[in-house]
Amino acid sequence: MEFGSILHFLQDKTILVTGATGFLAKILLEKILRVQPNVKKLYLLLRAADAKSATHRLHNEIIGKELFRLLKEKMGANFNSFVSKKLTLVPGDISREDLGLEDSILREEIYNQTDVIVNLAATVNFDERYDISLGLNTFGVKYVINFAKKCTKLEVLVHVSTAYVCGEGEGLILEKPYHLGDSLNGVPGLDIDAEEKMVHAKLNELRQLGASENEIKQVMKDLGISRAKLYGWPNTYVFTKAMGEMLVEQLKENLSVVIIRPTIVTSTFKEPFPGWAEGVRTIDSLAVAYGKGKLTCFLGDLKAVVDAIPADMVVNAILVAMVAHAKHPSDAIYHVGSSLRRPLKYAKIQEYGLRYFTARPWINKDGKPVKVGKVTVLSNMDSFRRYMFLRYLIVLKGLELANTAFCQFFQGTYLDLNRKIQIMMRLVDLYKPYLFFKAIFDDMNTEKLRMAARQSGVETDLFYFDPKVIDWDDYFLNIHLPGVVKYIFK
Repeated sequence: MEFGSILHFLQDKTILVTGATGFLAKILLEKILRVQPNVKKLYLLLRAADAKSATHRLHNEIIGKELFRLLKEKMGANFNSFVSKKLTLVPGDISREDLGLEDSILREEIYNQTDVIVNLAATVNFDERYDISLGLNTFGVKYVINFAKKCTKLEVLVHVSTAYVCGEGEGLILEKPYHLGDSLNGVPGLDIDAEEKMVHAKLNELRQLGASENEIKQVMKDLGISRAKLYGWPNTYVFTKAMGEMLVEQLKENLSVVIIRPTIVTSTFKEPFPGWAEGVRTIDSLAVAYGKGKLTCFLGDLKAVVDAIPADMVVNAILVAMVAHAKHPSDAIYHVGSSLRRPLKYAKIQEYGLRYFTARPWINKDGKPVKVGKVTVLSNMDSFRRYMFLRYLIVLKGLELANTAFCQFFQGTYLDLNRKIQIMMRLVDLYKPYLFFKAIFDDMNTEKLRMAARQSGVETDLFYFDPKVIDWDDYFLNIHLPGVVKYIFK
């Protein structure tokens, strides 16, 4: 595998990015514009009704973010004209044929000019409605590939998936493809088209019965989880992403397609500056709850490895893989994570939280510092159920009896506590597979890519993605947790 300068490759290139308002997409966009301002054009596919709403999303959800601070400083008064010249907004919908592009002139322009497509569009909710998740994470891939085949100059398509398409595996998870019909439970007959037909039939049935939108939403959420578990995946997100990968293998033909599988993506390590984060993401939800004094109990195996990887390293891996496989059809799959080369255990996450929020406590709305203590960690579901029973369920039962005795006087309190318990139990059910995750992600392909980049004279200082350079103590205490507090805490 030989390839040259990343900066040289990006010069005069036209790139279509789907899911342009997403976390990784924004970092990718900023990186390209900052390091190679001579990129020809970036088409940004945004879910929007029209050009006006797309422009609103661009300014509010992308370039208006602090992430673009360095680029704004670099460009100065020319920033707005630079952005308007380099970025072309494409109102569309990845879950529709031709990506929902209504403007035929713009559609033909993209067909004729696009050199690279990076597919970052997805819904990442673990228990998203099955119809929505199937439309974006699975059939969205089909529509992207169909679109890519019409792009006459296309050199490479990069599809960003997730390492957790492996389900709940143990041992070493290899960088191997999934094929249509694969099932982790050995259940025969995983048929993606049949899944879509079943969803449409269920939606029609619910509407004919006069179900409310909330009822339809809940049924679709439950359906996604049940179908995922039937075929061996723990939640709707990873199930639909795995099916998306199956469609890549089935439909790509002679396209050069790269699949990038990040693990748990965290705040930026170095660029454009350390610690930029956005949205409450997986382990960050624990940090927010803990720092605000709302997390006293945690379920998980403290000896288990949590595979975290900073977002800028994922973006750099995308860019290097893009160049390495341009015009070279292959079955390229890359795990981008840390569990093999720089493992991090949940016990360290617990330690970092205690150290950071003890030294720099969160100041609540009353102006008082929130005191935190060591979290009670429950190592299995039996101990968790006992904890819940003693702490909450006995109280709930008492409220139920008091309601009977006092003519439903405590009904509001009872319903509120019951709702909180149900939410907690659902979250535990969703996250349990990852709190006890026993696997390590092999990254042999990714290591070969890193070695090839070094040997090919790639700007490795600018496009770094080796987790071995991470000092987890320094990263969490001085970069990640301060970033989470600055950008995520409300």
